[in-house]
Amino acid sequence: MRFDLSIFDRPPLDADFLARMVADAATESAVRFERLMAYYRNDQRAGAALGSAVDASESSRPYVQAQEFGLPPRITGFRHDRYGAIFGGERIDAVRRKEVVIENDIAWRIDAMVHFLFGQEIRIQSMAADLELRQKIEDAIKAALEANGGMLLLQEMALLGHVYGFVDVLLRVNGPDAGGRNAAGADPARAASRIVLETIEADRAVPILSPDDCQATDYYVQHFRQGRNSLDGLGSPAAAAVTEILGPHAWQRYIDGELVGQGDNPLGRIPVVHVQNMAQPFCYEGVSEVDRLIPTQDELNTRLSDRANRISFQSFRMYLGRGIENFEDRPVAPGRMWSTDNPDASIQEFGGDSGSPSEDLHIAQTREAMDKISAVPSVAAGLIGGRIGNLTSAAALRVTLMPLLAKTARKRLTYGRGVEQIAELVLAWLDATGVLKTAPADRRIRIHWPPMLPEDQASKLNEALLKQQLGVDRGRILAELGYADAAGEMTNDE
Repeated sequence: MRFDLSIFDRPPLDADFLARMVADAATESAVRFERLMAYYRNDQRAGAALGSAVDASESSRPYVQAQEFGLPPRITGFRHDRYGAIFGGERIDAVRRKEVVIENDIAWRIDAMVHFLFGQEIRIQSMAADLELRQKIEDAIKAALEANGGMLLLQEMALLGHVYGFVDVLLRVNGPDAGGRNAAGADPARAASRIVLETIEADRAVPILSPDDCQATDYYVQHFRQGRNSLDGLGSPAAAAVTEILGPHAWQRYIDGELVGQGDNPLGRIPVVHVQNMAQPFCYEGVSEVDRLIPTQDELNTRLSDRANRISFQSFRMYLGRGIENFEDRPVAPGRMWSTDNPDASIQEFGGDSGSPSEDLHIAQTREAMDKISAVPSVAAGLIGGRIGNLTSAAALRVTLMPLLAKTARKRLTYGRGVEQIAELVLAWLDATGVLKTAPADRRIRIHWPPMLPEDQASKLNEALLKQQLGVDRGRILAELGYADAAGEMTNDE
C-alpha cells in the first residue's frame, strides 16, 4: 500500500513509516487484542470445525472454547505458539483429548468492575458562568450522549477499556453540518444529536505518537477490514481493507489502497478522545484487567480439568478378573452370579472417588489469587459463602469490598476525564460550526457520580442538615445529595 500524504504537512507524516505501523497493527497487535477479547467472552465453536481434533472419546464434548488456548497439550491435544489461533493450533495425534473444564472467572469480574463504574446514571453539570449558556451546554451534551446510547455508550467504553486496557472514542458528524459549514442559529441540542461518538476496537487503532511527547498524538489511524455485502470470486463474503488517517488539520480515507476521500478538519485537532483504563506511564495503552488475569485463569482451568479427569476415572467402580473365562463380556448387575472351575480365580475391585484435599485447596487458593489480582472479591457477585457473619453492617460491607471500591475510585478519575474530554470535543465542534459559541473556560464540566454502595437516605439527610448548620454552602450540599440542577440554579440565584 502506498499513501499520498502531501495533505498532511503539520506535522509531516512519512508514508513508509505509516505503512509499517499499519502492517504491524494487522499482525502483532491484532493477535494480542483478539486474544484478550476471546478470553473475556470465552466463545464456543462446534467441534466439527476442528475436524479430527475432537474425537469420539468418552470425555470429549462437541464444542471447544476460547480459553482452551491456555491449557496444556496433555489435556486439549493441541500445541500452540504465540501466533496460534484460539480455536486451533498444532494437533498432537499421540495425545487423546481429555475432559476439559472451563470456569470463566474473568468475565464476571470484568462485569462487576463495569457495573461499579457505570451501573447507575451519572449527572453532568456545566461550569459556565452564564446560566442561560450553562443550560444550553448541558442540553447539548445530553443530546449528544443520548443520541449515541447514553449510559450504554459509557458501559461500552468501560468494557472495551477493561478488556484492552484503553478505549478510543471518535467524533463524527451526520447531516448537513458534517463538513463544518457555518450553522449559526441552529438549535444546539438538535445539532449535537447528529454527532456520532464511535468507540474504536483496539485492533483497529494505529496511533502515531509525537517523537517529543509520548502523551501527544500527531495522527490517528484506523485500519480494518469492512464487509461489502457481496461475494468475492471464490463465493465467500467480500471485504475491503479500509485505512482512515485523521490529523489535526486534514483527513484521508483509503479503500484497498486507493484514496477515496480527503478533506480539511475544521476542529484544528484530532477528533479522538483516548481513555486509559488505569494509568500506565510512558505507554499509550493502559492496564488491561484481562491481561493480568490470564495466567491465573489458565492455572484454574488446568486444575479444574485435572480434577474432572480424576473424578471421571475414579467415580466408577472397576473390576479386574483373573481366571474367569469371557470376563469382559459378563455384565455387572445386581443378582448376577458368576461361576468358574478355576480355584485360582479372583475378582479385584478398584476405583471410586477417594477425594483429594490438596487439589481442592489449590483450586481455592487459585481463586483467592484472582481476587487479589482483580481486586474483585466473590462477594461482589453475591457469593457470600462463609462470610455472612462479616456483613452485618454497611461499614463491614464497605471494608469487605474496599479493594474494589478503591480501584473504582481510581477509574473514576480516568473515565471521568474521558467523559469531560468527550463533552469538551462536542462543544468545540459546535463552536467551530457556529452553532453554539463558547470559550474554552465555558466547556468545563463537573461529573456527579452516584454512590458505589446503597446508602441510607435518612442518614444522608441528617448529615446534610448538620453540614448546613455548620455553614456549608447550600448548593454544594444539594449537589452531594444528587440534586445537581437545583444546586446550579441556587448558586446563580445567590
